[in-house]
Amino acid sequence: MENKGNVLMQRYDFGRLLGQGNFAKVYHGRSLKSGQNVAIKVIDKEKVLKVGLINQTKREISVMGLVKHPNVVELYEVMATKTKIYFIMEYAKGGELFNKVAKGRLKEDIARKYFQQLICAIDFCHSRGVYHRDLKPENLLLDENGILKVSDFGLSALAESKHQDGLLHTMCGTPAYVAPEVIGRKGYDGAKADIWSCGVILFVLLAGYLPFHDSNLIEMYRKISKAEYKCPNWFPPEVRRLLVRILDPSPHTRIVIAKIMENPWFRKGLNCKHIRTKVENKEKVPFNADAIFGPSGSNSDATEAKLELAKPMNLNAFDIISLSTGFDLSGLFVDNDQKEEVQFTSTQPASAILSKLTDLAGHLSLKVQKKEQGLLKLDGSNEGRNGALSIDVEIFEISPSFHLVELRKSAGDTLEYQKMLKQDIKPSLKEIVWAWHGETRHLEQQ
Repeated sequence: MENKGNVLMQRYDFGRLLGQGNFAKVYHGRSLKSGQNVAIKVIDKEKVLKVGLINQTKREISVMGLVKHPNVVELYEVMATKTKIYFIMEYAKGGELFNKVAKGRLKEDIARKYFQQLICAIDFCHSRGVYHRDLKPENLLLDENGILKVSDFGLSALAESKHQDGLLHTMCGTPAYVAPEVIGRKGYDGAKADIWSCGVILFVLLAGYLPFHDSNLIEMYRKISKAEYKCPNWFPPEVRRLLVRILDPSPHTRIVIAKIMENPWFRKGLNCKHIRTKVENKEKVPFNADAIFGPSGSNSDATEAKLELAKPMNLNAFDIISLSTGFDLSGLFVDNDQKEEVQFTSTQPASAILSKLTDLAGHLSLKVQKKEQGLLKLDGSNEGRNGALSIDVEIFEISPSFHLVELRKSAGDTLEYQKMLKQDIKPSLKEIVWAWHGETRHLEQQ
């Protein structure tokens, strides 16, 4: 047995659940040999295979195997059975940095300390050809001594992922922290995109709220593209000047990490010598990610959902803005309980979105009909006050791993639809949703 009682492979004690997502759960654990506390990330192999996330999981294993740094969560080992993958990782007892910021802005010296550790970690990652691409306070953990640890490399990219133009082309990240060029379609420098996200994080640490926030996601993209933000009056002049150089909408003139590390405000109280020594003495040997999946890694297509979706319409985020006559975007973003259409964005592939929608339809006893060009129809069998409920779902491809999904009531009772949307649809889809248009789970401007 892979897990007899609360012991994993006779090596680790399983403890309490620390958190969970759609494809993984994270538990507190303890090494039976050394007594060391660890975090155990358990990934369901079948789910990963079903939605085509094998490469993303392999990438996370490979990336964490390359990076050994005091400010990066360490992956100690990876184990696998026929049904599960186990990441044995460093345990960060202090939880997410987000939880500290959510209580209010940090003092300047404390914010600077975290920012210094973040920049040192990202500088090291970049030196190893690793670009995180989803930096935010939720992915920055703290250990028992308050030392920052960068985590969650599921969306990271390696240098060999670059196209012939030397740029990355996959749109990913979290809306409020994403760089302007990532939203575009021409490719971007992973290092420059990470630097932008670090600038947003610095602003959040010192302000207690986001520099770019709007309930209208498209309006927020516009603000990001033009770097429209306002520093609060308590920001020191040297911080304002540094942020102007980091939150530069042009990646070509945006400051590089080497220059950030030379900045006088950044260097106050900085001591990188001990970090450099630890890094030099602890080079890592990459894990064999392919071995974790074995022969099944190349057969993912056979386990995907049987229902196939016609290729989604290919759109860029800024193309969506130009479609205002067809979409009536102003109405989509109004906080109105009676609206009959809602939209969300997702960083999951179309197959994962389709699989989740199919599961949801089964749970709600809705019949799924495949339509043309990225269209689905979910039909109810029970007659409501205004006939049977029917929901149209349309999936638009912004990039292969970034989609816009629109749900629209096409028949039936509006109140029944709104109740289902609030109580069933939104909670069930939360694991694949990047952001609902008109809503945000991030820090809002006070």
